[in-house]
Amino acid sequence: MLDYKNPQLIVETAQLEPGKVSWRSPSNLAIIKYWGKYGQQLPRNPSISITLDQAFTETTLAYAPKKGVDEGLALEFYFDNQPNEAFRQKLLKFLESITPIFPFLRQLELTIHSYNSFPHSAGIASSASAMSALALCLCSLEHQLLGTLADDQAYRQKASFVARLGSGSASRSIYAKMAAWGESGEIPGSSNLYAVPYIEELHDIYKTCHDDILIASRSEKKVSSRAGHALMEGNLYAENRYQQARQRLHHLMEHLRSGDFDAFGRIAENEALTLHALMMTSNPSYLLMRPNTLNMIEAVRDFREDTKLPLYFSLDAGPNLHLLYPDEAASPIQDFIQSELKQYCENGEIIADKAGEGPLQL
Repeated sequence: MLDYKNPQLIVETAQLEPGKVSWRSPSNLAIIKYWGKYGQQLPRNPSISITLDQAFTETTLAYAPKKGVDEGLALEFYFDNQPNEAFRQKLLKFLESITPIFPFLRQLELTIHSYNSFPHSAGIASSASAMSALALCLCSLEHQLLGTLADDQAYRQKASFVARLGSGSASRSIYAKMAAWGESGEIPGSSNLYAVPYIEELHDIYKTCHDDILIASRSEKKVSSRAGHALMEGNLYAENRYQQARQRLHHLMEHLRSGDFDAFGRIAENEALTLHALMMTSNPSYLLMRPNTLNMIEAVRDFREDTKLPLYFSLDAGPNLHLLYPDEAASPIQDFIQSELKQYCENGEIIADKAGEGPLQL
């Protein structure tokens, strides 16, 4: 099995100058949801997602040769320019777990600065953008120091593999427009170990798809996604869910090729509600939707019924509503969002997002 462990990736620090690498990496919205995992961050079912554009993490990884012979990891971490010890401890644990992949990390003093364009830990897949940005920085650092990742496909595959170890959904943020993660006969080259791009057969309507994120609550959610995945192990409906996800993926692929946005939207909504139903049927059960989440869902359904316009919703593992619609219908839908839905958003906050071009090296 592919694991990327390589004890040969050691640098000569005597002549090494301090430096840094920076990446901006987006969050993503899964249309077919991944909820439930096994082994080392492996998915119970395949998933496919839209890569976002305006919801992103910017990460800078600065490095310098370590002084002395201490073999532990030396890490400083800043979030929004402020030290954050809780995040530092999480990152330290993650970096220690991947030192067999990047053994040169033990030779360096590392400083990480990270910034989010959207609320973290509120259910907009902040771990996807954060861990993909970090994985891209690590792979860039490897190439900068050792010249090992000149091939773009190999570079992105390794970055996706490493991102997955930090956050399963992060594996998909490496690619533009849409990406798939998890083994599936529907998608050539798909793997449980890393994501693959899904763009060659993708209809143009999805390449400009809008995904406006309506912030029902900025508060940190009470149950983390990591804990939610773990609760799937005892969920009575888990096995049927994994089968359902594969069936829905089969139907979705047809609509992604044909451009049937209404059929795509119906699947997106059903997947979102299934995800939250799984939370409500966990033991212990929990609920991440807020009253205004439901108010917005009802308003969207009424608007669609009245206007016949292709506006559909999705949810990630949180209370904030994603609104999916094609560019050709943008004007009346955006008027509706401002006039009817903005009132349900905390401080009127809306992130006007869309299918994006993927990560950007800064």
